[in-house]
Amino acid sequence: MPVRQKKIAVSKFPLRLMPSVRRIAENFSQKEGVSLNQFINIAVAEKLAHLQHEEWLAQRPKASAALVARALDILDRPGGDTPEDFDRIPEEYVSVPRKHTGKRAAKRRKG
Repeated sequence: MPVRQKKIAVSKFPLRLMPSVRRIAENFSQKEGVSLNQFINIAVAEKLAHLQHEEWLAQRPKASAALVARALDILDRPGGDTPEDFDRIPEEYVSVPRKHTGKRAAKRRKG
């Protein structure tokens, strides 16, 4: 029994590029080893991904001060395992304290 493959309808779209833009695009497509058509497809896909990401960022709920403080408290928790030698903080490292309103910060202010 033969396997049926779905055909993807590829539409043709006449695209007018300024000559200088076309030359640059052709040069880069040759450097990448792809056709100009594929290069333009990838460029448009990258731009759309960027725009979709910006749209998602604008629509997502903003982090509240309470959520930020909770996340910083979690990050401040000590780990259970001792670090490997390659994962230790160098002795010359200078730590800069974070400013946040979590429970640990409140304890530090009281104590």
